[in-house]
Amino acid sequence: MYKVGPVLSISHGMGIPSVGILLHEVIKLMYHAKVQDPIFFRIGTSGGVGLEGGTVVISEEAVDGLLRPVLELPVLGKIVSRPALLDKKLQRELKLLSEPDELFQTLIGKTMCTTDFYEGQSRMDGAFCDFTETEKMDHLQTLKDNGVVNIEMESLAFAALTHHAGVKAAVVCVTLLDRLKSDQIHYPKEVLEEWQQRPQALVCRYIKKYLLKKGKILNNVDTSCCGAVCLKSPRRFKLVQQESESYD
Repeated sequence: MYKVGPVLSISHGMGIPSVGILLHEVIKLMYHAKVQDPIFFRIGTSGGVGLEGGTVVISEEAVDGLLRPVLELPVLGKIVSRPALLDKKLQRELKLLSEPDELFQTLIGKTMCTTDFYEGQSRMDGAFCDFTETEKMDHLQTLKDNGVVNIEMESLAFAALTHHAGVKAAVVCVTLLDRLKSDQIHYPKEVLEEWQQRPQALVCRYIKKYLLKKGKILNNVDTSCCGAVCLKSPRRFKLVQQESESYD
Protein backbone atom coordinates (compact mmCIF):
# COMPACT_ATOMS: atom_id res chain seq x y z
CA MET A 1 0.00 0.00 0.00
CA TYR A 2 1.30 3.46 -0.94
CA LYS A 3 -0.02 6.93 -0.04
CA VAL A 4 1.05 10.05 -1.92
CA GLY A 5 -0.83 13.12 -0.75
CA PRO A 6 -4.55 12.30 -0.98
CA VAL A 7 -3.95 9.34 -3.32
CA LEU A 8 -3.95 5.78 -1.96
CA SER A 9 -2.64 2.94 -4.15
CA ILE A 10 -3.15 -0.68 -3.08
CA SER A 11 -2.45 -4.01 -4.79
CA HIS A 12 -4.97 -6.85 -4.53
CA GLY A 13 -4.72 -10.50 -5.46
CA MET A 14 -6.56 -12.44 -8.14
CA GLY A 15 -10.30 -12.98 -8.02
CA ILE A 16 -13.46 -11.82 -6.25
CA PRO A 17 -12.48 -13.04 -2.73
CA SER A 18 -9.25 -11.04 -2.75
CA VAL A 19 -10.72 -7.77 -3.98
CA GLY A 20 -13.78 -8.25 -1.76
CA ILE A 21 -11.69 -8.51 1.41
CA LEU A 22 -9.63 -5.50 0.37
CA LEU A 23 -12.70 -3.36 -0.34
CA HIS A 24 -14.29 -4.13 3.03
CA GLU A 25 -11.12 -2.97 4.76
CA VAL A 26 -10.57 0.11 2.57
CA ILE A 27 -14.21 1.22 2.84
CA LYS A 28 -13.93 0.97 6.64
CA LEU A 29 -10.68 2.93 6.46
CA MET A 30 -12.38 5.69 4.45
CA TYR A 31 -15.17 5.87 7.04
CA HIS A 32 -12.90 6.09 10.08
CA ALA A 33 -10.60 8.59 8.33
CA LYS A 34 -13.70 10.71 7.58
CA VAL A 35 -12.83 10.87 3.87
CA GLN A 36 -15.49 12.75 1.91
CA ASP A 37 -16.55 11.61 -1.57
CA PRO A 38 -13.70 9.19 -2.33
CA ILE A 39 -13.28 7.84 -5.86
CA PHE A 40 -12.15 4.25 -6.38
CA PHE A 41 -10.43 2.87 -9.48
CA ARG A 42 -9.56 -0.70 -10.32
CA ILE A 43 -6.70 -0.91 -12.81
CA GLY A 44 -5.68 -4.23 -14.31
CA THR A 45 -5.47 -6.65 -17.21
CA SER A 46 -8.10 -8.67 -19.05
CA GLY A 47 -8.78 -10.84 -22.05
CA GLY A 48 -10.41 -9.08 -24.99
CA VAL A 49 -13.49 -10.38 -26.79
CA GLY A 50 -13.07 -9.18 -30.36
CA LEU A 51 -10.46 -6.63 -29.27
CA GLU A 52 -6.76 -6.76 -30.05
CA GLY A 53 -4.18 -6.83 -27.27
CA GLY A 54 -3.30 -3.40 -25.90
CA THR A 55 -6.85 -2.01 -26.07
CA VAL A 56 -7.95 -0.03 -23.00
CA VAL A 57 -11.45 -0.85 -21.75
CA ILE A 58 -13.44 1.37 -19.38
CA SER A 59 -16.12 -0.93 -17.95
CA GLU A 60 -19.67 0.18 -18.67
CA GLU A 61 -20.99 -2.46 -16.28
CA ALA A 62 -19.83 -5.76 -14.81
CA VAL A 63 -21.70 -9.01 -15.42
CA ASP A 64 -21.20 -12.54 -14.12
CA GLY A 65 -20.70 -15.72 -16.14
CA LEU A 66 -24.44 -15.80 -16.85
CA LEU A 67 -24.38 -12.18 -18.07
CA ARG A 68 -26.22 -10.89 -14.99
CA PRO A 69 -25.10 -7.49 -13.60
CA VAL A 70 -25.35 -8.66 -9.99
CA LEU A 71 -23.04 -10.12 -7.37
CA GLU A 72 -24.60 -13.09 -5.60
CA LEU A 73 -23.23 -13.69 -2.12
CA PRO A 74 -24.35 -16.38 0.36
CA VAL A 75 -25.04 -14.58 3.65
CA LEU A 76 -26.45 -16.50 6.64
CA GLY A 77 -27.36 -19.38 4.36
CA LYS A 78 -29.29 -17.17 1.92
CA ILE A 79 -28.31 -15.64 -1.42
CA VAL A 80 -27.97 -11.85 -1.30
CA SER A 81 -27.93 -10.11 -4.70
CA ARG A 82 -26.21 -6.75 -5.07
CA PRO A 83 -26.28 -4.78 -8.34
CA ALA A 84 -22.86 -4.32 -9.94
CA LEU A 85 -23.18 -0.70 -11.08
CA LEU A 86 -20.45 1.76 -12.03
CA ASP A 87 -20.57 5.55 -12.36
CA LYS A 88 -21.58 6.57 -15.91
CA LYS A 89 -20.32 10.14 -15.63
CA LEU A 90 -16.91 8.95 -14.45
CA GLN A 91 -16.73 6.61 -17.45
CA ARG A 92 -17.36 9.49 -19.85
CA GLU A 93 -14.81 11.70 -18.11
CA LEU A 94 -12.16 8.99 -18.38
CA LYS A 95 -12.96 8.40 -22.05
CA LEU A 96 -12.51 12.11 -22.79
CA LEU A 97 -9.02 11.95 -21.29
CA SER A 98 -7.80 9.43 -23.86
CA GLU A 99 -5.34 11.03 -26.27
CA PRO A 100 -6.47 11.32 -29.93
CA ASP A 101 -2.98 10.50 -31.22
CA GLU A 102 -2.56 7.31 -29.18
CA LEU A 103 -1.78 4.20 -31.21
CA PHE A 104 -4.38 2.13 -29.38
CA GLN A 105 -8.13 2.24 -28.85
CA THR A 106 -9.82 3.32 -25.62
CA LEU A 107 -13.49 2.40 -25.35
CA ILE A 108 -16.39 1.89 -22.95
CA GLY A 109 -17.89 -1.60 -22.90
CA LYS A 110 -19.35 -4.42 -20.86
CA THR A 111 -16.98 -6.54 -18.74
CA MET A 112 -17.64 -10.16 -17.81
CA CYS A 113 -16.25 -11.19 -14.43
CA THR A 114 -15.71 -14.89 -13.78
CA THR A 115 -14.86 -16.96 -10.70
CA ASP A 116 -12.46 -19.17 -12.67
CA PHE A 117 -9.56 -18.54 -15.04
CA TYR A 118 -9.88 -21.67 -17.19
CA GLU A 119 -13.27 -23.33 -17.73
CA GLY A 120 -15.15 -20.25 -16.50
CA GLN A 121 -13.49 -18.22 -19.26
CA SER A 122 -13.99 -20.88 -21.98
CA ARG A 123 -10.30 -21.81 -22.01
CA MET A 124 -9.27 -25.18 -23.39
CA ASP A 125 -5.74 -25.25 -21.95
CA GLY A 126 -6.57 -26.03 -18.32
CA ALA A 127 -6.36 -29.42 -16.55
CA PHE A 128 -9.93 -30.21 -17.65
CA CYS A 129 -11.94 -29.33 -20.75
CA ASP A 130 -15.35 -30.90 -21.29
CA PHE A 131 -16.38 -28.84 -24.32
CA THR A 132 -15.33 -28.60 -27.95
CA GLU A 133 -13.60 -25.82 -29.87
CA THR A 134 -16.88 -25.15 -31.66
CA GLU A 135 -18.79 -24.81 -28.37
CA LYS A 136 -16.10 -22.50 -27.04
CA MET A 137 -16.21 -20.22 -30.08
CA ASP A 138 -20.02 -20.18 -30.07
CA HIS A 139 -20.00 -19.05 -26.45
CA LEU A 140 -17.40 -16.33 -26.99
CA GLN A 141 -19.36 -15.07 -29.99
CA THR A 142 -22.50 -14.99 -27.82
CA LEU A 143 -20.63 -12.86 -25.30
CA LYS A 144 -19.58 -10.47 -28.05
CA ASP A 145 -23.14 -10.33 -29.42
CA ASN A 146 -24.33 -9.34 -25.93
CA GLY A 147 -21.90 -6.45 -25.71
CA VAL A 148 -19.12 -8.07 -23.67
CA VAL A 149 -15.74 -6.68 -24.74
CA ASN A 150 -13.43 -8.13 -22.10
CA ILE A 151 -13.17 -10.78 -19.38
CA GLU A 152 -11.48 -10.59 -15.98
CA MET A 153 -12.04 -11.79 -12.40
CA GLU A 154 -12.62 -8.82 -10.06
CA SER A 155 -14.94 -6.20 -11.54
CA LEU A 156 -18.23 -7.74 -10.33
CA ALA A 157 -17.28 -7.53 -6.65
CA PHE A 158 -15.60 -4.16 -7.15
CA ALA A 159 -18.68 -2.65 -8.81
CA ALA A 160 -21.18 -4.25 -6.40
CA LEU A 161 -19.38 -3.32 -3.19
CA THR A 162 -18.53 0.25 -4.20
CA HIS A 163 -22.12 0.81 -5.36
CA HIS A 164 -23.44 -0.69 -2.11
CA ALA A 165 -21.20 1.71 -0.17
CA GLY A 166 -22.20 4.72 -2.29
CA VAL A 167 -18.65 5.19 -3.59
CA LYS A 168 -18.04 6.54 -7.09
CA ALA A 169 -15.95 3.96 -8.95
CA ALA A 170 -14.56 2.89 -12.32
CA VAL A 171 -12.79 -0.15 -13.76
CA VAL A 172 -10.07 0.41 -16.38
CA CYS A 173 -8.31 -2.63 -17.84
CA VAL A 174 -6.06 -3.34 -20.81
CA THR A 175 -6.59 -6.41 -22.97
CA LEU A 176 -3.65 -8.79 -23.32
CA LEU A 177 -5.09 -10.83 -26.19
CA ASP A 178 -8.20 -11.41 -28.29
CA ARG A 179 -9.96 -14.49 -26.92
CA LEU A 180 -11.63 -15.06 -30.29
CA LYS A 181 -8.15 -15.84 -31.63
CA SER A 182 -6.26 -17.52 -28.79
CA ASP A 183 -6.33 -18.81 -25.21
CA GLN A 184 -2.70 -17.94 -24.50
CA ILE A 185 -0.61 -14.78 -24.52
CA HIS A 186 2.27 -14.78 -26.99
CA TYR A 187 3.55 -11.19 -26.73
CA PRO A 188 7.06 -10.29 -25.41
CA LYS A 189 7.46 -9.16 -21.80
CA GLU A 190 8.41 -5.62 -22.88
CA VAL A 191 5.19 -5.26 -24.89
CA LEU A 192 3.03 -6.53 -22.02
CA GLU A 193 4.70 -4.14 -19.57
CA GLU A 194 4.00 -1.16 -21.84
CA TRP A 195 0.38 -2.25 -22.31
CA GLN A 196 -0.15 -2.52 -18.55
CA GLN A 197 0.92 1.11 -18.14
CA ARG A 198 -1.89 2.32 -20.41
CA PRO A 199 -4.75 2.08 -17.86
CA GLN A 200 -2.45 3.60 -15.25
CA ALA A 201 -1.68 6.57 -17.50
CA LEU A 202 -5.37 7.21 -18.16
CA VAL A 203 -6.31 7.11 -14.47
CA CYS A 204 -3.28 9.29 -13.63
CA ARG A 205 -4.58 11.95 -16.03
CA TYR A 206 -7.92 11.93 -14.21
CA ILE A 207 -6.29 12.11 -10.78
CA LYS A 208 -4.04 15.02 -11.77
CA LYS A 209 -6.92 16.90 -13.36
CA TYR A 210 -9.06 16.32 -10.27
CA LEU A 211 -6.32 17.43 -7.86
CA LEU A 212 -5.59 20.54 -9.91
CA LYS A 213 -9.28 21.42 -9.80
CA LYS A 214 -9.34 20.94 -6.02
CA GLY A 215 -6.14 22.96 -5.55
CA LYS A 216 -4.24 19.97 -4.16
CA ILE A 217 -1.33 20.48 -6.57
CA LEU A 218 0.12 23.66 -8.04
CA ASN A 219 -0.77 24.82 -11.55
CA ASN A 220 2.91 25.19 -12.45
CA VAL A 221 3.80 21.62 -11.43
CA ASP A 222 4.88 19.43 -14.34
CA THR A 223 2.21 16.71 -14.40
CA SER A 224 3.59 14.92 -17.45
CA CYS A 225 4.66 12.03 -15.23
CA CYS A 226 2.86 10.12 -12.50
CA GLY A 227 5.43 10.90 -9.81
CA ALA A 228 4.87 12.22 -6.32
CA VAL A 229 3.61 15.63 -7.44
CA CYS A 230 1.53 16.00 -4.26
CA LEU A 231 4.61 16.03 -1.99
CA LYS A 232 5.21 19.76 -2.32
CA SER A 233 7.56 19.96 0.69
CA PRO A 234 11.19 18.88 -0.09
CA ARG A 235 11.76 18.35 3.64
CA ARG A 236 8.75 16.04 3.86
CA PHE A 237 9.92 14.18 0.76
CA LYS A 238 13.38 13.70 2.30
CA LEU A 239 11.85 12.33 5.50
CA VAL A 240 9.78 9.84 3.53
CA GLN A 241 12.85 8.82 1.53
CA GLN A 242 14.94 8.29 4.69
CA GLU A 243 12.10 6.32 6.26
CA SER A 244 11.93 4.04 3.23
CA GLU A 245 15.72 3.52 3.22
CA SER A 246 15.69 2.57 6.91
CA TYR A 247 13.38 -0.36 6.09
CA ASP A 248 15.80 -1.51 3.38
